Amino acid sequence: MKIRFERERCQGHNRCYLLAPELFDVDDDGYAVPLVEGELDEEQVAKAQLAADNCPEYAIELVES
Repeated sequence: MKIRFERERCQGHNRCYLLAPELFDVDDDGYAVPLVEGELDEEQVAKAQLAADNCPEYAIELVES
């Protein structure tokens, strides 16, 4: 699984960063920035799914590699 992030949808709520700081950071403008490119391990998939499930703008999704 990989993270697909759509920057255009992000509104800067930063729930992803609060729930999965090892996978997301926040830029100088307050918007999310994914930290991991490529394949996620099992623990990362669980955290990424939590972040995706809590994104009010649906800017994050998990996709098969």
